[in-house]
Amino acid sequence: MSTQETAARLLVRTLEAEGVEYVFGIPGEENIHFVDALNDSSIRYVLVRHEQAAAFIAEIYGRLTGRAGVASATLGPGAINLQLGVADATTNSTPVVAISAQVGLDRIYKESHQIIDLVSLFRPITKWAELAPRAEALPEMVRKAFKTAQTERPGAVYLAIPEDVEAAEVAPGLAPLPVNTVRAQEPSPSQIARAADVLALARRPIVLAGHGATRAGASAALVHFSEHLGLPVATTFNGKGVFPDDHRNALGAVGFMRRDYVSFGFDEADVLIAVGYELQEFDPVKVNPTADKKIIHIHQFPAEVDEHYPVEVGIQGDISRSLYALADAVHRRFDDTGADRAHRRPPTSRRIRELLREELAEGAAEDGHPLSPRRVVADIRAAMGREDIVLADTGAVKMWMARMYPTYEPNTLLVSNGLSSMGFAVPGAIAAKLARPDRRVLAATGDGAFLMNSQELETAVRENIPITVLIWDDSAYGLIGWKMDLELGRSSHITFGNPDFVKYAESFGARGYRVEAADDLLPTLRKALADDAVSVVTVPVDYSHNLQLTDKLGDLTDPF
Repeated sequence: MSTQETAARLLVRTLEAEGVEYVFGIPGEENIHFVDALNDSSIRYVLVRHEQAAAFIAEIYGRLTGRAGVASATLGPGAINLQLGVADATTNSTPVVAISAQVGLDRIYKESHQIIDLVSLFRPITKWAELAPRAEALPEMVRKAFKTAQTERPGAVYLAIPEDVEAAEVAPGLAPLPVNTVRAQEPSPSQIARAADVLALARRPIVLAGHGATRAGASAALVHFSEHLGLPVATTFNGKGVFPDDHRNALGAVGFMRRDYVSFGFDEADVLIAVGYELQEFDPVKVNPTADKKIIHIHQFPAEVDEHYPVEVGIQGDISRSLYALADAVHRRFDDTGADRAHRRPPTSRRIRELLREELAEGAAEDGHPLSPRRVVADIRAAMGREDIVLADTGAVKMWMARMYPTYEPNTLLVSNGLSSMGFAVPGAIAAKLARPDRRVLAATGDGAFLMNSQELETAVRENIPITVLIWDDSAYGLIGWKMDLELGRSSHITFGNPDFVKYAESFGARGYRVEAADDLLPTLRKALADDAVSVVTVPVDYSHNLQLTDKLGDLTDPF
């Protein structure tokens, strides 16, 4: 084996300089030099079974660490398979660096085998996409890729490396560029003062915290702000946990497809303080339908333009510093409902919390088989610790988990709410366990979403990454059926057959469990989570409760 410095070795050194610990991917003929060079580095290459899974793993790794996860693929079909996870990362504001091979520069200009304009394909779904024209460009291009991916608003980037560039020899002395750390930005004093003036005249402000607050590590500042001013706090689905659900000022999460208990808190508000909120997480028309609320936007970048998100004051800067500064500047206090003490109105926010607690308690007592979704949520909560991580895949699972599952720490309930991609939870659980090896990790997934990336069970077994997968089994695309029933009065083309999930899991070398009675779920979950192994638990779910829930919420005109 030659010791001559090659572009592939230089690429690996640039990744090491960026602090990369893992590369997730599948090798191809056109990037074998890169994959081989990783063997002599500090980076662990994790072979997956589908490139889509590689991108999802990189995304969740980036979401939990704040450092760009790296997904790798060959050219053509391999690169194209990365695209769903790459788009998911960008729409969920998560840093990812996707690297693929490309045909050589000696034939890229003409029609030839496996050639497709990959850069043009990736540009609409990334913050930056480019092709490396020469080996000597790699230090600058890799540094730009990571800087772009990780800078607010974070997202995915893409780098194509032609096969002849990857294999090229480079002159000695080329080195990775130093990594520069962006300093936290102080908020503008004048904008803090303007926001304080708005709150001085407010009657019933409410806080909406989003994913940006989680990324910024602003949980402590948010709790201080809420307690100092006595303000209720709701979160988006992606922001769950940034404000603990057992706090006296917590209102729960917004994002359900119909009005929910938390909607009553927004109905009464005249000022909306949006903290790290991004419009892709949740349509603002659902909390500001008449566009009459004054909005204070606190984030590290300006707000997107939307008719129902008219920003009165925008505070751009470090979110924690902004919250502390605004708390110091407001010289009045609201009670825990968001109303001034002088108004002495009923405690709506307390009633909202009571309703959510009652619903969870009722679910814990339901003993039907197939199980009610509420019973499944209640047992998951009972099985998981405060800092353990649950990934709720897209579908009816997400709706039940995101609205009902109490979350106490940031990034302990992960959903896709930007692109809302199905199939991310199983590969994402692999990333979560690698990023947080001291925590237990559960992928809660519908049977439809599970089979989209179930092959990654083999990856988890082979790489000895212990995760637990809980399959909500109804032999249908449950959320689509729910929506059809609501809008059309009937559903169609949503049912399918499933394999024996226990035997399926065991065929990969994982452990399989089948829940035969409601009281079996919690002990089975506890056993699976305690095992140092890959486990799959399948539980039959009765989704007739879906329409019961939306009918109940639709008839609710007052939380009392």
